Amino acid sequence: MMTCQAWPEPVVRVQTLAESGLSSIPSRYIKPHSQRPTNTTTFAPHHHQHQAPQTEVNIPVIDLQHLSGEDQVLREETLRRVAEACREWGFFQVVNHGVSHELMKSARELWREFFNQPLELKEEYANSPTTYEGYGSRLGVKKGAILDWSDYFFLHYMPPSLRNQAKWPTLPQSLRKVIAEYGEGVVKLGGRVLKLMSINLGLQEDFLLNAFGGENDLGACLRVNFYPKCPQPDLTLGLSPHSDPGGMTILLPDDFVSGLQVRKGNDWITVKPVPNAFIINIGDQIQVLSNAIYKSVEHRVIVNSNKDRVSLAFFYNPKSDLLIEPAKELVTEERPALYQPMTYDEYRLYIRMQGPCGKAQVESLASQT
Repeated sequence: MMTCQAWPEPVVRVQTLAESGLSSIPSRYIKPHSQRPTNTTTFAPHHHQHQAPQTEVNIPVIDLQHLSGEDQVLREETLRRVAEACREWGFFQVVNHGVSHELMKSARELWREFFNQPLELKEEYANSPTTYEGYGSRLGVKKGAILDWSDYFFLHYMPPSLRNQAKWPTLPQSLRKVIAEYGEGVVKLGGRVLKLMSINLGLQEDFLLNAFGGENDLGACLRVNFYPKCPQPDLTLGLSPHSDPGGMTILLPDDFVSGLQVRKGNDWITVKPVPNAFIINIGDQIQVLSNAIYKSVEHRVIVNSNKDRVSLAFFYNPKSDLLIEPAKELVTEERPALYQPMTYDEYRLYIRMQGPCGKAQVESLASQT
């Protein structure tokens, strides 16, 4: 469990800095040259299937509507597209996913209202590194660390025993109700996607869900990210490069401003979200469970000089005290187990102490075979 009870330095709210009218950012936020966003980034606008020039690159967009239909050919094609996206990208967008568009819109709008409230109201929910729950502005507890240009609100949704509505904001008034409804819808979607991944890996369809603890005991939490506008966006990042430590992330991106970038080889692809889509990505725990058939992928967030951004990252994780290791069915003589067993509780200590560090953690776990 966490040993650090307090942040190593006084917490500065990035939104407050941004609203102070400063023309240059404090040195605490300036990244080393090698980590700054560059002008060579590939921009990947969404396109329709028949209009795509060969040069355009984007994460796959997958329509889930045929999964529950009667047409077996279309169902198989959807499964194939999910499998390909998991192997080739580790990231994909889904449409016709079953979560109400109105609910998505109101969740995003209400959280934007929360961040636009006076500071003293938000500070009532100030978090600590013990659990990270509440209103925060940094990941990691290393003194003197270079920080990211973002604030956030973090809360537990699953298992129900960790769901503490007293720690959820009371204002705006309907926010608690919307968090509960939104969480329920996204947990259902996560269960459907885990089923697809299990089938595609040749496992029982409930394998990954059961490995996470089953539908009543799996872990799920929400981090709402607020990326304030930044006077020098070329010097900093909203979120440093990292792979997600958990199982899978279901992201509701800002509907106006792009910012998420996904690593593909040596390029950073800027994702242009499709309207009413979720962006799904594989986390380190599915990399371990699949014995690296599916891999988590580094991603980062760039910031904007003119506009704030809000996004909702829903982390779908294993129950914290379960041992996670490669599925026995995916371990062979030719492909031995690549990872030693470890609980998610042990695993996530690393990012909570060190902050985001690329894929250093999951790569350090590989068995010395």
